[in-house]
Amino acid sequence: MFNSKTKYRIILSNEASSKENMAIDESLLLNFKEGDLPIFRLYLWNKNSVTIGISQKLENYSYKKMAKRITGGGVLFHGHDVSYSLIIPVELLKGFSIKDSYEKICQFILKFYKNLGLNVCYAKDNEEIKLSKSEFCQVGFEAYDILANGHKIGGNAQRRTKKAIFQHGSIPIKSVKNGNIIDEKIGISLEDIDINITFDGAKKYLVDSFNESFNVELISSELTQEEENTKKRLLKEKYECCS
Repeated sequence: MFNSKTKYRIILSNEASSKENMAIDESLLLNFKEGDLPIFRLYLWNKNSVTIGISQKLENYSYKKMAKRITGGGVLFHGHDVSYSLIIPVELLKGFSIKDSYEKICQFILKFYKNLGLNVCYAKDNEEIKLSKSEFCQVGFEAYDILANGHKIGGNAQRRTKKAIFQHGSIPIKSVKNGNIIDEKIGISLEDIDINITFDGAKKYLVDSFNESFNVELISSELTQEEENTKKRLLKEKYECCS
């Protein structure tokens, strides 16, 4: 479980492509060792970036700025959102099932939306929502998808290894309407429900919400040399050559 004042590395990344962001996520997980500090990363995307789930096939899509995530789920559109990655040693959530750990981690996301004055809940807790699957993340409804003022907003996904629990997700900030029409494949943003906040403002709210939820100590960090080297190798051998 999260302990009071557990130390976390916090990495505030610059805007990057879908390939680089996913290579960084994977590098952080691959290099995570027993005894390492948990990692909390916040990052932005180049415009029109796209990611797909680990089980989806790149050849099925023709998006130019696309990369595969190391988690499941469907197609997710980026560039208008702030994303986070979280790597936690398994012992911090010892005894938690996957669903319980997911709900525990998502407390800070719920707190973020609540701090913006929104009414939030999981899809499973809204009687009007019928759970369903779709190849596009924002179209279907999974049990632990988050609803803000009745609308599905953002998305989160988790992966476990023997050493760590990895979770990442996105919070849509700016509207990408075509005129007055919201593309259901892209989904609702905070701006679409009259919450106007900058990307930097959203990152600050996320950090504050993380602290409020878990009472941890965040230590500013960058990628280590080993993490940077792994990122470059992944870009060359996996992300750049196979998409």
